Amino acid sequence: MGTFVVEGGHRLEGRIRPAGNKNSALPCLAAAVLCPEPVTFENVPRIRDVLTFLSIIESLGADVSWSGSNELTIDAGSVHTNRVDAVMARRIRASVLLAGPLLARFGNVELPPPGGDVIGRRRMDTHFLAFEALGCEVTLNHGYKISAEHLRGAEFFLDEPSVTGTENAIMAAVRASGETKIRNAAAEPHVQDLCHLLNRMGAQISGIGTHVLKIQGVRDLHGTNFRIGADHIETGSFIGLAAATRSDITIEGAPVEHLDSTLIGFRRLGIRCEVDGTDLSVYGSEEHRIQMDAFGAVPKLDDGPWPAFPADLTSIALVAATQCHGTVLIHEKMFESRMYFTDKLVGLGASIILCDPHRAVVVGPSPLKGGVVESPDIRAGMALLIASLAAEGRSEIHNIHQIERGYEMIDERLGQLGARIERIEE
Repeated sequence: MGTFVVEGGHRLEGRIRPAGNKNSALPCLAAAVLCPEPVTFENVPRIRDVLTFLSIIESLGADVSWSGSNELTIDAGSVHTNRVDAVMARRIRASVLLAGPLLARFGNVELPPPGGDVIGRRRMDTHFLAFEALGCEVTLNHGYKISAEHLRGAEFFLDEPSVTGTENAIMAAVRASGETKIRNAAAEPHVQDLCHLLNRMGAQISGIGTHVLKIQGVRDLHGTNFRIGADHIETGSFIGLAAATRSDITIEGAPVEHLDSTLIGFRRLGIRCEVDGTDLSVYGSEEHRIQMDAFGAVPKLDDGPWPAFPADLTSIALVAATQCHGTVLIHEKMFESRMYFTDKLVGLGASIILCDPHRAVVVGPSPLKGGVVESPDIRAGMALLIASLAAEGRSEIHNIHQIERGYEMIDERLGQLGARIERIEE
């Protein structure tokens, strides 16, 4: 599994560039299965989740070849099966993203229940609603089988703006006959990336970036080249890192067009950032004072579907808040188990009251001391790494494969900023 040994309490300095968006890469790689011609991707994050997902795609018969450290080509012309291996599917939740492409290609698909982070229930009902609207029959039995004699366009309203549900609906609809209109669609940057890729492959999708997507089905798609966008979640993680360690950091090539809600959220914690083109300067060495609401009320930082503050950054914001002056309520609305890692922060010295599975009150600043922790999921793992770098003394972070599922070579990249992180392989 591996362990990070961290010597904390040191300020960092320098410039860092966010990797490609993990949550864009996975659906885009899945979309390559729709096409019998090669699709080449640039800026692909070389992380565990991507490598695992590529193994699943290869098991379907596709050819995957890397031509650079972050560039690869998928040739799905020889894909020969519509069944995803159950053992491989349990390793990653993104296996569910193959439902739409395999359905569009074969007319039916069999998938086992997907794996993924244990951060609460992650329902599949929205996927099934979309497939049924497109003319499919869904059968549930220790997994699910989806079949359709003929995919047909339709107008439907998703019961929640599920990201993966929207992505699966899009990938099926691009090959359906007629027009599809998806209302209450997710609009996150990764959904936008998928739509732009599909349009370059010959799809006809409009309304990109909004919650209403119109898709005119096409008979065939073709190969193309596509660059994965920079990761706005990793960018937000670096903002939290700078604030918690009281460091001045410049984030190069930041996806500034996707950072409005993120910057508003961190500004509420008193963290100042400045945008210069695609560079984002974070002034972490300044004193951070949480901004009270009108009439002195305790402020709340909460997440929600795009364009609200991203759910994947609530763990990072919570750690940053432990080093800010004042009191703030962090409200994570999306997943009922994501906040449980706060007990590990309390063990490091943070002043946090966990009100319930969704809400935590943070009082800062709290002097953190090194300790031994274990990473429960990707984002909590990164939050614990940030806390360890902010803490005085030595920390050990176990189960680091969870962090490396979402952050590429994070120990080496943060080391270039002056972070003292030693990897111990087990």
